[in-house]
Amino acid sequence: MKLSNLEDLLAEELKDLYSAENQLLKALPKLAKAATSAKLRQGFLRHLKQTEQHVERLKKVCAAMDITPTGKTCKAMQGLIAEGQEVIDENMEPEVKDAALIAAAQRVEHYEIAGYGCVRTYAQLLGNKRAAQMLQRTLDEEGDTDKKLTVLSKAINVEAEETPKENGKGKKAGKGKSVTRKVLDAVGL
Repeated sequence: MKLSNLEDLLAEELKDLYSAENQLLKALPKLAKAATSAKLRQGFLRHLKQTEQHVERLKKVCAAMDITPTGKTCKAMQGLIAEGQEVIDENMEPEVKDAALIAAAQRVEHYEIAGYGCVRTYAQLLGNKRAAQMLQRTLDEEGDTDKKLTVLSKAINVEAEETPKENGKGKKAGKGKSVTRKVLDAVGL
């Protein structure tokens, strides 16, 4: 398809996001199942519900603009999900796996933030205030999810760092500072 103008580009990007969100609907339950942290698991399940709303919102935006949202495959999301699957399949200590799952999830969030930021701006430029508002709402939700993952990572990453390491003699070395002390050190207290 030849993209002749910003309207064509907006339609194509909306289709890409629709594909991305639908792929994510299938991936989030797998991420939740792989998480050992109850908070992380709950976060993935909450985001699954939110992603269902994002798909519905995209359908509404596309219907209002007379765009069929299907027919495109988001290859970037395929790659991000494949990387997440590699984390799920990898043999890791539970805390390390949770830290890696957060990293994979944040890559997805950053991709979505970039995509929704672009389509929101295109809709604004084209004078479609309603679509811009709906897309901004999703953009805000994606940003909130990213922030929640960052907060959660502060504790989980410290736990992963504290996972006993092999000391070169095949034995697990002891843990260093407590999780609480490391978090306090990280925030400067």
